[in-house]
Amino acid sequence: MELERAHQIARERGPILPVYWVVRAILQPFFHVYFRLRRMGLEHIPKDGPVLLAANHRSFSDPFMIGCCLGRPLHFVAKIELFDKRWKAWILLALGAFPIRRGESDEAAMETARIILERGGAVGIFPEGTRVRPGPLGHPKRGVGRLALETGAPIVPVAIIGTEDIRRGWRIRPRRVTVRCGAALRFPRPLDREPRQAAAQEISNRVWSCISLQWEWLGGLQPIRHAVVVGAGSWGTAVATLLARSGASVQLGCRTAEQARELGLNRMNEPYLPGVDLPDTVHVVTVDDLRLDDVDVLCMAVPARSLPVAFESIGDRLPPGLGVLMLSKGLLAPHGTPPSRLVLERTGERPVACLGGPAHAGDAVRRGAHVTVASPDRTFAALLASSLTGAGLACDTSTDLVGVELAGAAKNAAALAAGAALAAGPNAAGAAAGRVYEECHALADKRGAAASSFTGTAGAGDLVATVLAAHSRNRRAGELLAQGVEPAEIPEILGQVPESLHAVPLLAHAMREAGMRSTATAELADLAEGRIGPEQWVQMARRQRAGSRAA
Repeated sequence: MELERAHQIARERGPILPVYWVVRAILQPFFHVYFRLRRMGLEHIPKDGPVLLAANHRSFSDPFMIGCCLGRPLHFVAKIELFDKRWKAWILLALGAFPIRRGESDEAAMETARIILERGGAVGIFPEGTRVRPGPLGHPKRGVGRLALETGAPIVPVAIIGTEDIRRGWRIRPRRVTVRCGAALRFPRPLDREPRQAAAQEISNRVWSCISLQWEWLGGLQPIRHAVVVGAGSWGTAVATLLARSGASVQLGCRTAEQARELGLNRMNEPYLPGVDLPDTVHVVTVDDLRLDDVDVLCMAVPARSLPVAFESIGDRLPPGLGVLMLSKGLLAPHGTPPSRLVLERTGERPVACLGGPAHAGDAVRRGAHVTVASPDRTFAALLASSLTGAGLACDTSTDLVGVELAGAAKNAAALAAGAALAAGPNAAGAAAGRVYEECHALADKRGAAASSFTGTAGAGDLVATVLAAHSRNRRAGELLAQGVEPAEIPEILGQVPESLHAVPLLAHAMREAGMRSTATAELADLAEGRIGPEQWVQMARRQRAGSRAA
């Protein structure tokens, strides 16, 4: 059906009442029995006259659950893709739906909603603009505020919980669903002028705060409000700053009292993140003084080789169930195990995630970045992604924790190889990096990682960023090795620890244990540990590619 025709029907005719009430007579008892539907605050919905019901959106069933709270038909928006066939469009229009283009300003849908409200109808709208699941609530768009200003209709904030889990494929599962309606909000209409976008967004934000409060009261996942970051290096300081920008109060744990005192006074981490002021909501303390009660997430931003010691100092203080985000892109001795394994072994079962993707600390804080949050716990990953998105980052989520962790170690190893072979020319540097990266990919495949973790932003994207970054410490470490600098002297020269010097020997060891031929990684490990000189490495980089094969 043509969209113009669908909007015309919604504006002029509305739902087909016999169809609407018959369907509702069937669905409402089913909802009460199968989903144990609980409705709260129905007295706040006006029995007549225009009204906007603004709700969070988790499931296709949300409009129907909310519709059961009214004693009159509810008109609601539905994504335009559902109107692709005439018979589906007829059913949706008969039930009160009208089409909307998601992710963009749809003037036709706004006009339809305005006409319905002006004739005294009830309109259901989802300020998030699309379904958001799992994790905390999304962020509101200004459409609901604009409609309130243009029509003067009261807005009833509605929170709905439980619908996100009712469908798996075509199977509809029984889950407890609760709908809570808050007191209606009214805003004055502007006189003799069009409503401003800023005013519309402000109204949407106020309505959304009421929805969020009800959502959390019902037991919905709240956003990150209190966070702890252990490690005040470049990335730890950057993540603390980003979480603070998203609205969280952050404790930044320093290794020594002297570092904490200096950073607390200067409010800038000059050695690691110059030019970036710490927000007022970042509280600098020592690791021993961290308060871990009432914390929503713990971020570990120390080098991989320091993780066991760091966990010894805080492991017995961690509350049960507290989620941990690993920020180090390295591996643990002696078998090259990923950092997430240490968390589970030392602290028991709890949500664990890692952060991957091209995210140079300074650039991420100043201009943003595209990162990947990986965790088998989809809810925890969505919670972290929501906060990072609120701080201005683009954020993907993945369930491939092992793959994203190994991709982070692999890109550092490949950057080290490229830097060490650069003296032999860009072709040799590219070949060396490619061979090491391929061998790391083969190891990840043996450990059950998804190929997309290495081919996407968490792998190839991060590798390109690491090689190109002017201050890439892993590429610079390779260049210093090629100049004959002793491996032990490199961290002092760089002022930071290049994870690759520690990770490459562990990767080589893990490949040997897995029965793999890993010539490039093994010889890079020899260079990183000082067993061969740069001349031998350059000769290796020039040799014809041998590849990685299982023995």
